[in-house]
Amino acid sequence: MQKAMLMVRIYLSEADQGRKKNLLSEIMSILHDRHKVHGVTVFRGIAGFGRKGEVHSADLLRLNVHLPLVVEFFDEPAIVEAALATLDDLVPTGHVVSWPVQCHTNG
Repeated sequence: MQKAMLMVRIYLSEADQGRKKNLLSEIMSILHDRHKVHGVTVFRGIAGFGRKGEVHSADLLRLNVHLPLVVEFFDEPAIVEAALATLDDLVPTGHVVSWPVQCHTNG
């Protein structure tokens, strides 16, 4: 059996700050406490660059690294849309992508 869901990916940096604390912490809190999405996975990149083209990478010679983070989650479309509306003011424009997926369930 399949169920229609939406998958979301949010692109951040370790250095990104939210309103009250680290942006990742605020996003996690919103997704967990307010919207209770199915689950969230955060990937920490070893290298990346953004719109400005400045490369950030995990390097032993650099102590102050702002590595890329990717926050990924999925849920029913209504829950995802509500969560994205809450995150709209918090996450920089153009850093969120989403697409429809099918969740395979038993029974």
